[in-house]
Amino acid sequence: MGMITTKDGTRIFYKDWGTGQPILFSHGWPLTADAWDYQMLFFGQRGYRVVAHDRRSHGRSDQTWNGNNMDQYADDLAELIEKLDLRNIVMIGHSTGGGEVAHYIGRHGTDRVAKVVLVGAVPPLMLKTEANPEGTPMEVFDGIRKNTAADRSQFFKDLTMPFYGFNRDSAKVNEGLRESFWLQGMMGGVKGEYDCVREFSEVDYTADLQRIDKPTLVIHGDDDQIVPIKASAEKTAKIVKGAELKVYPGGAHGLAQVEGDKFNADVLAFIRA
Repeated sequence: MGMITTKDGTRIFYKDWGTGQPILFSHGWPLTADAWDYQMLFFGQRGYRVVAHDRRSHGRSDQTWNGNNMDQYADDLAELIEKLDLRNIVMIGHSTGGGEVAHYIGRHGTDRVAKVVLVGAVPPLMLKTEANPEGTPMEVFDGIRKNTAADRSQFFKDLTMPFYGFNRDSAKVNEGLRESFWLQGMMGGVKGEYDCVREFSEVDYTADLQRIDKPTLVIHGDDDQIVPIKASAEKTAKIVKGAELKVYPGGAHGLAQVEGDKFNADVLAFIRA
């Protein structure tokens, strides 16, 4: 585990374990690199170098007042990649992290990238507009901002239920996972988490997706209550040339944790193919 200091003086926390082809994980909002623990252990034990960072204002990274936007997130990721000299990378992004991966490629290209995995990812655009009627109305995101500002502790606890699909009748609630989500969320800075809502909701990643020219796997649950599949994965799979779409029936937003064994096996098969 370590820290890099970016060009604007922000310290970014990261984990870097193992040897071999690097797999770089980008986490969702409002989480941290710890959300990928099972994946990092799994792939590290199978001969891969596993790297994950805490996005600025999240987790153990510096809590910045400015710079909490996707351009800066992508540039932070580029600095991490360059300082660790990662090449032939498998980039895996969940939710907001999927936007981060796409925007990194949009801004910095694919010279260091081998393959891309987007899971429950926000691209191309979450916000409902005339051109994107499948999206989520602005008032939903305004509610997320309001709750994050006023009482994020309770809001994060409540959010775990739809995030992992624990509000479904057939679901077995995992209280440890809910507590882990809450802890990770509360480690971050409220200003950065508040600012980040715009980045996962209002940023259009279509142009970034069009720049992806590496093998891409899109994984999404068809019962994702946070990032509805029709506004995201189904469109992304059509925009990214040659992308493979794998739909998890009944799958929730946090499917990498709820269905970790299946997710890990699918991603391993994709990497090895």
